[in-house]
Amino acid sequence: MLPETFACYLVSKDDRGAVAGRIDRRGIDELPDGDTLIRVVWSSLNYKDALAVKGHPGVNKVFPHIPGVDAAGTVVQSDSGELVAGDPVIVTGFDMGSNRWGGYAEYVRVPRAWVVPLPAGLSLRESMMLGTAGFTAGLCVDALIKYDVAPGRGNVVVTGASGGVGSMAVAILSKLGYRVVAVTGKDAAHPYLRSLGAAEIIGRKALDDGSGRPLLSSRWAGGVDTVGGSMLASLLRATGRGGCVAACGMAGGVELPVTVYPFILRGVVLAGIDAAWGPLPLRHETWSRLAGPWKPDRLEEMSDFIDLGDLPAKVDEILAGRITGRVVVRIQGES
Repeated sequence: MLPETFACYLVSKDDRGAVAGRIDRRGIDELPDGDTLIRVVWSSLNYKDALAVKGHPGVNKVFPHIPGVDAAGTVVQSDSGELVAGDPVIVTGFDMGSNRWGGYAEYVRVPRAWVVPLPAGLSLRESMMLGTAGFTAGLCVDALIKYDVAPGRGNVVVTGASGGVGSMAVAILSKLGYRVVAVTGKDAAHPYLRSLGAAEIIGRKALDDGSGRPLLSSRWAGGVDTVGGSMLASLLRATGRGGCVAACGMAGGVELPVTVYPFILRGVVLAGIDAAWGPLPLRHETWSRLAGPWKPDRLEEMSDFIDLGDLPAKVDEILAGRITGRVVVRIQGES
C-alpha cells in the first residue's frame, strides 16, 4: 500500500535568502508530474548534488527542493506499459535533483524516458556505487574507443583521478588493458589509485604546463579530463597525433586557453561528454557495459556508504575536495 507521505532531504530558503537542509516528510501528492513512480532504495553524492544541497543558483532556483541526481529502486506504478510494479530500475541525470525533486527521497516520480531497467549483472546497490560518476566515466571510455584510442597506442591520462568520475575512469580503463597515468594532487590517494590499476601517478604540476606554448611534446594517446581549464588545455597540447580527450568537468575553470594547433596539426579530438541528457539508447548500452565487461573489480573498496542524515558533513567534504572515490547514500531498506 502506498504511504501518504515519504521521508526526504529537503532544502529550503527563507525570506532572507538563507538556505538550510533537513530530513523532512512530504506528501506523495506533492511529487512532480510523471508516468513512473519509483520507490528509491539507494542514491549517491556527486559534486552537483553538493551544490544543490547548498542552494547553488546554477543548479536549482526553486525551493523547497530535494536534491539527488541519482536514484535506484523499484517501480511502484507506471503508465507507460513498458514497466511493471517491482521492476528494478535506475534513473540518473536529466533534470532530476536540479529543477525536479530528486533521489534524496523515498519516492521519485519521473518520465518513463528517464528510466533505465537495471541490467543483469548489477544489484541496485552496485548501480549507485557507479551512479552518475560511473556512467560519465563509461561515456568517456566510449569516446576514446570511438576515436580509435586503443590500449596499445600509448599512455592514457586521467585528471582528477581520485574523484568519483576519475576513479571510475582509472578502474575501467585499466581493466580494459590501457596503461593509465593518474593525475592527482593528493599524495594519500596514491595507494588507492594503484589498487584501481593506475600504472603511473603524477602530480597536477607535472601535467599543467604554464609555458604558453601552443603545442607540447606528445605524451598521451588520449585522456579523460574531469577538471577543465588550464589542465584540459595542457592535456590537449600534449596529446599525440590522432588522439582523443574526453572532457566532462569544470572544477578547474570554464575557460579553455588553447589554440587550434592541437586540432589542425595533430588531429586531436576534444569529445565533450553530456552525462545528464544523453539519449536513452546510449544509456542502455553504457549501463549494460558497466554491468558486464566494464564493471570495476573493486567497487566495494571505491565506495563509502552513508545515510541521509550524514549528508551535510559529506557535502562539506566533497566541496572541499576531501572525498576519494564514491559516496553512496542509503535511502531505505530493500524490499
